[in-house]
Order: sequence, then C-alpha cells, then structure tokens
Amino acid sequence: MQLPAGKQHFAILDGLRGVAAIAVVIFHFMEIVYTDYSKNFAGHGFLAVDFFFCLSGFVIAYAYDDRMPQLRLRDFFRTRLIRLHPLVALGAVLGLLTFLFDPLMGPPAGYGFGKIAMLFITTLLLIPYPVMPERFFNLFCMNAPAWSLWWEYIANIFYALILWRLRRNLLLVVGLIAAVILSVVAYKAGNLMGGWSKDTFWQGGARLFYSFTAGILVYRFRLIIPNRLGFPGVTLLLLLALFMPYFPHNWLVELVIVLFYFPALVSLGAGARLVSWLEKPCLFSGKISYPLYMTHYGFMWIFAHYLEVYKPDMSTLAVVIPVGVIALITLGWMAMVGYDQPVRNCLNRIWKKR
Repeated sequence: MQLPAGKQHFAILDGLRGVAAIAVVIFHFMEIVYTDYSKNFAGHGFLAVDFFFCLSGFVIAYAYDDRMPQLRLRDFFRTRLIRLHPLVALGAVLGLLTFLFDPLMGPPAGYGFGKIAMLFITTLLLIPYPVMPERFFNLFCMNAPAWSLWWEYIANIFYALILWRLRRNLLLVVGLIAAVILSVVAYKAGNLMGGWSKDTFWQGGARLFYSFTAGILVYRFRLIIPNRLGFPGVTLLLLLALFMPYFPHNWLVELVIVLFYFPALVSLGAGARLVSWLEKPCLFSGKISYPLYMTHYGFMWIFAHYLEVYKPDMSTLAVVIPVGVIALITLGWMAMVGYDQPVRNCLNRIWKKR
C-alpha cells in the first residue's frame, strides 16, 4: 500500500506478506498432489489468507484512520480500486487464457462462447458465479483466489462507512462478536478453509470479519511490540503456522492461530528491528505478493492436468514444483513491472488531472 508522506513504512510486514503469498502458491501445488491435507506438509498454507486479512486491517487503519474525516468517500474507494482492481483484471485474463489454451486438456464439453464470456466477465467484475462443477464451484471460476479480494472489497466498504468511526472499545466488542462467529464456523466446518466455494461462501465472511477487525484493533490499541527478532525471526514464526502438522483437534489449533497468533505476529512484525541490508528484499517481497497471488492460479489447473495425464513420481515432482514456484514468482514480477505499476501510475495521473 502507498502510505502518505511522513508515515513510517513497516518493511518487515511487507516482507511477511510476500512470504505468505509464496506459501499460498506452495500450498496450491501440494493440495493437488495430496488431496488428504493431513499428509500435506503445506496443508495449512490456506491460513495465509487470514494473515492477509489481519495485516490488511492494520495497514488500512494505519494509513487512513487520521485521514478519513477529511477524505471523500469517492476518493477513498477510487484509491482502493486503483490499487486492487488492475490485478483482478489481469488474473481474470490469465485465467481465461489458461482455460482456453491449456496444452494438456481443452475446455470441458458444453462451454460455448456465451458461457465462457459470462465466467470471464463475472471474474473480471468480482461477481460471484459458482457454476462450474469441474472447478468445485469456485466463486470465481477463472481465478479462484479472487474470492478473498471480493471480501477485501467488502472490508474496505465497511471500513469507510462504519469501522473508522467506531471508538476502540466499541470496536473491541465488534471483534469479540466476530471471534465468537469464527469459533462457531471453525467448530461446525472442522477447519477454517472455507470461503472460496458456493457451499462455504459465508465462512469467508467470518474469516474476514474477525481478522480484519483484529488488525484494526492492533493498530488502535497500539499493540506494537518492540523486539529484536528481525525479519528472519518473524518469518520463521509465520512459517511455523503455515507449515505446521495436523492435530487431532485441528479446527481448534487453526482457530487459536487465527484468533491470537496472527494478531500477535502483526504486532511483532510492526515492532521488529530491520537490518539495513534486508530492507530492499522485504520491500520487493511486499511488492511481489499481490501480483503473485492474483496471477498464479490458472497455472494450477494446468499442473493438475499434468498430474492426471503423465502421473509423475515424487522424484519428478520434487523438481517440477520448485521450478514451478520460481516460474510463478517470475511471472508475478513481470506482472508487477510490466502491467500493474504502469497501469496504476497512469490511472493516478488521470485522476490527479481531473
């Protein structure tokens, strides 16, 4: 996020965002290989989304709490659209291209021009349209990770209309209510993985409601913990959560991670000292995180078809998956440099002229 002049930039939080995005990519590769999540070393990588939500709440409050009284709503929403939607559009285009030109498997029967156009337009405009059984009824069939961006937009709307106005004690009550709702969801579902499909739609709302609110609370109560863990230390703490093993009462462990561990990690990340030579890697990691997150998933379907057609052994996958992760990071960098930054700069110039 572009912070106003004079605002401190939390570079370590940027770095953590990039680490979490890479963990999501690894998780998506591995969930295709191991459909039994208890056997997947990256089986909790999906919790990175809850970390994103918490981090987003903290950064939004930090960037806008003191500006909202003077900021027009349309200017706030325009700023957020310029920041977020160019990559939503690119993700939809890449999803369409990988759907149409998958070298291993063409589009399923029954998908003519009209139906494909509708799938593309709804993904492009972030209109949930879960109609593809072949893709497990993803809310956005051309780019599955867009589900979390839909909820991010909802969070931004609620922040601009309501949340920034709430005093912190009242916001704390809201956070406690959100924690109860999330606990019920975790218990009933047996996990905190939902939100991406038509059957788990409202679970995504519960995940966002708590974590985004928790991030705002970390900022409002100034729960920034000075420490000497540095970027390596807090990265290790994040990876311990995302790559932890499964437990007998796994839903409860996931709930504890989201309710307490991630807000504490944001507090530690905001208060950790950063050595100068790690500043640029952290900033790069933060910049690459969103492009990587929004451009990688179409290639996951190609990878799934590769497994189906060629049935590679684990020694082959031990090479293919790391190479795939590196290739997708490179794609994310190309999307950032060649598309996202120029488009956002152009839109910002047009906005300023008007």
